[in-house]
Amino acid sequence: MQLLSLSLLIVLLLQPQNFCQSKRIVGPYSTIPSGRIKGGELAEVEFAPYQVSLQPIVGVNNCGGAILNERWVITAGHCVENYIPALVNVITGTNKYLEPGAIYYTEEIHMHCMYDQPYMHNDIALIKLTQNITFNELTQPIDLPIRPLRVGDEIVLTGWGAHEAYGGSVEDLYKLTLGFVPFSECYDIFNQTSSMGVGHICTFSQEGEGSCHGDSGGPLVSDGRLVGVVNWGRPCGVGFPDVQANVWYYLDWIRSKISGNDKCYY
Repeated sequence: MQLLSLSLLIVLLLQPQNFCQSKRIVGPYSTIPSGRIKGGELAEVEFAPYQVSLQPIVGVNNCGGAILNERWVITAGHCVENYIPALVNVITGTNKYLEPGAIYYTEEIHMHCMYDQPYMHNDIALIKLTQNITFNELTQPIDLPIRPLRVGDEIVLTGWGAHEAYGGSVEDLYKLTLGFVPFSECYDIFNQTSSMGVGHICTFSQEGEGSCHGDSGGPLVSDGRLVGVVNWGRPCGVGFPDVQANVWYYLDWIRSKISGNDKCYY
């Protein structure tokens, strides 16, 4: 196993361009340039102390995530499906992913038991760390939701997503305020695709704004609570809603995993 891990690490070191974890895409592909969190603005220091960067090698942002408690982080399933724990470093306490406030290492990766069954569904995962996170003004957990989202709710996305489709992550953390799109409306916009279900929520503000590559797994927060995890969409900010994992829907699964129960909730 040590030899296998070393071989994987060598391959990754030789191919840094492969680190950028694309936001999952549904066609048609658009050549319209995206931006950072498309259309977003710089996040202030301490704005999102729950935000983390997942890095296979420190200094390379692969995906985002959010701190749930001192030992657990939540992200998208597709961010960790091809990684062993040794290649999931969790960077906390910073708005610049190249300047870690702290680095934590992964003990266990817990993909949802029905990940990608059907395709694009249950795209959520939990990461258990090898040691407790030290909390301070730059590093804090985010609360779980206490109700479903409603029309009119304001949702804030944060991340280090690319300037353009399939581009690399930007150095500074960006933020974007979005609105909630009811499921039936979003479902029709995407022509009732089988890639969408009750485990998803949709967010949108206007054309030219939205999540992009490198934002995958990142947090969407409303009223101080985690309501979504970035999943998939059409790249990037081209006038379609983004489709996110619905944290409210997965509450039982999240709590079950953190408590050590292996029962599958979906």
